[in-house]
Amino acid sequence: MELVQRAASDPEAFGELYERHVRRIYNYIYYRTGNHHDAEDLTARVFQRAMRHVANFKDQGVPFSAWLYRIAHNLVANWHRDRSRRPIVPLEDHIVASKESSHPEVEAIVEEERGLLLAAVRRLPPDRQQLLILKFVERLSNAEIGEIMGRTEGAIKSLYHRTLNTLRDEITTLEG
Repeated sequence: MELVQRAASDPEAFGELYERHVRRIYNYIYYRTGNHHDAEDLTARVFQRAMRHVANFKDQGVPFSAWLYRIAHNLVANWHRDRSRRPIVPLEDHIVASKESSHPEVEAIVEEERGLLLAAVRRLPPDRQQLLILKFVERLSNAEIGEIMGRTEGAIKSLYHRTLNTLRDEITTLEG
């Protein structure tokens, strides 16, 4: 917390905060936008906004990283709204097919299953995509996700359960 307080008037302290958090914020934005150039631009905007307002950050039990994620979430939401399209989560880079088998039939089945999962994820509302990114890509706990999304840990558990049920139903529909 001392570093955050110093960052309000010390560019080196803010630089240290930047180094600590830039990778995770960039990854989060990239998974929400699916585009490296837009992710770089939006990440820069997150830290510009944070630098302008870091003096206003007050420790109210929410970590500095959650504050950054909220800024990123708001900027990504505006980015999507400006483009009037549904967000795309490019999970294909992170779902690795098993290469133990060189059988074309097995690879075809794995590829089909991957496509069904991606199609189902892309049909989810933005908050549920955000939940999946924070849980499976960033590997955050339910409590950390709750801080970022402004919800209780119980609400995150409930949303996670509903999201998995929705994915299961979507995949069943897509398979049919």
